[in-house]
Amino acid sequence: MDKIIVAIDGPSGTGKSTSARILADKLNYLYIDSGAMYRAITFELQKRNLKSNDLKSIIDVTKSANMKFDGEEFFLNGKNVTKEIRSLEVTNNVSKVSAVKEIRKILVDKQREFAKENNVVMDGRDIGTVVFPDAKFKFYLVCDLKVRAARRRQDFMDHGFKFPIEKIMAELKKRDKIDSTRKESPLRKAKDAIEVDTTNMIIEEQVNYLFRIVSGLDL
Repeated sequence: MDKIIVAIDGPSGTGKSTSARILADKLNYLYIDSGAMYRAITFELQKRNLKSNDLKSIIDVTKSANMKFDGEEFFLNGKNVTKEIRSLEVTNNVSKVSAVKEIRKILVDKQREFAKENNVVMDGRDIGTVVFPDAKFKFYLVCDLKVRAARRRQDFMDHGFKFPIEKIMAELKKRDKIDSTRKESPLRKAKDAIEVDTTNMIIEEQVNYLFRIVSGLDL
């Protein structure tokens, strides 16, 4: 029996990850945070001080990366790096790392492996277009930039970081441009995805809306 896949795409700060995590819990599905996977590789490359032109080492690090999701915690090679991968340094560089086609191919393969054995909820930027184009449920979340920045600022504060909202807005705009114009798997809405504007929604409302559709209650 084919496993059910719920794909949630959209820019940063739209509530994708939080909604996906809670939705997976409600459905008793495995939650896969694809962004955490790219952040983890970014963190590991920074830690090893690898240069962007050292492609062989970058591929080796990505292939050998052992990744595990445990609720809200993320483990890389046996170490809990949940906080480290949310730093501003990682955040500001993850789009560049995500644009490397060799990294994307390896991580997409890892993501598909997760879905072979589990019903999954997965969020990212190309889940419904590239990773799982045949996903049963596809959503594309959008949100006002100021609201996204405020949410991201709160995320940083929750992880012990404090930054001006203007700086966060500038970084979000920069990241949107990189993500939507990159050659490899750009951020875009799948033709058959349901668009959800989360500007005026709290997380509970977002989750309930998605849950009603996936569980067949919103027919």
